Amino acid sequence: MVGRPLRVVFAGTPDFAVPCLEACRASGAEVVAVYTQPDRPAGRGRKLAASPVKAAALAAGLPVEQPESFKAEADRARLASYAPDLMVVVAYGLILPRKVLAIPRLGCWNVHASLLPRWRGAAPIQRAILAGDAESGVDLMQMEAGLDTGPVLIERRTPIAHDETGGSLHDRLSALGADALAEGLRRTLAGETLVPRPQSDDGVEYAHKLDKAEAKLDFAQPAIALERKVRAFDPWPVAEADVTGEHLRIWAARAIDGVPGAEPGQVIAASRDGIDIACAEGALRLIAVQRAGGRRISAADYLNARPELKQAAS
Repeated sequence: MVGRPLRVVFAGTPDFAVPCLEACRASGAEVVAVYTQPDRPAGRGRKLAASPVKAAALAAGLPVEQPESFKAEADRARLASYAPDLMVVVAYGLILPRKVLAIPRLGCWNVHASLLPRWRGAAPIQRAILAGDAESGVDLMQMEAGLDTGPVLIERRTPIAHDETGGSLHDRLSALGADALAEGLRRTLAGETLVPRPQSDDGVEYAHKLDKAEAKLDFAQPAIALERKVRAFDPWPVAEADVTGEHLRIWAARAIDGVPGAEPGQVIAASRDGIDIACAEGALRLIAVQRAGGRRISAADYLNARPELKQAAS
């Protein structure tokens, strides 16, 4: 590294990774290439769209590479041609084989949105909220061949608020991840060798990728579990429920005390405060909903269109 700056290849795809790319650019390291997923169909027209990381890289005038995988020798050789000292990986979307991990002189770092080993895998942010975790955070990890099994270099912790959504926690952890990465780069550029901390073998959970089928609310479950699902699935895939014969998307809800003897799914109250639905334990108050083809509205506005709900609950 003597006589030249730290050469960094950045690999990332969604919005979450953009602040980390900016942290690399601001660190004093030289970002020699940006790897991101190939353009995918998006929107109603299903036209090919660039990833947020690609858009940020092109705006900064950085070379962009978009291999489907690293199985081909030519793709690995292309990466090696950049002579990277370090590869920084943030929500890239590809599992890197050993041959790729071995290319950078300092290996590969990953910014992962959980306190490892609590949530390994694709959806740690939403799984933490679904599980009722009191705390989350980000780990800067030295990558190895296993899925999110590498030792931790730097950790940042943050409480999960009682009204935290998947979107709000995503944004906070994105910024926190960029902060942890910036520290790691600063210390490395200053000549320090970061000391990795091996992950514990205890408490490992796998954060499975989100599935739209999970978004359906089942009122035979406890209200607090449904509240967490509504918060975790905002802004995607958004919780859904059948409310007295109409299918609604549920954007905001709160677990409250129930009414003894009420059947799960029964509307037990309806007012400007919300629509209260009995659950196996407690009740779920719907606060913001969306009708088919409509926009997000308050429960009060929804009740204006369906006054019979107030009568049914009275």
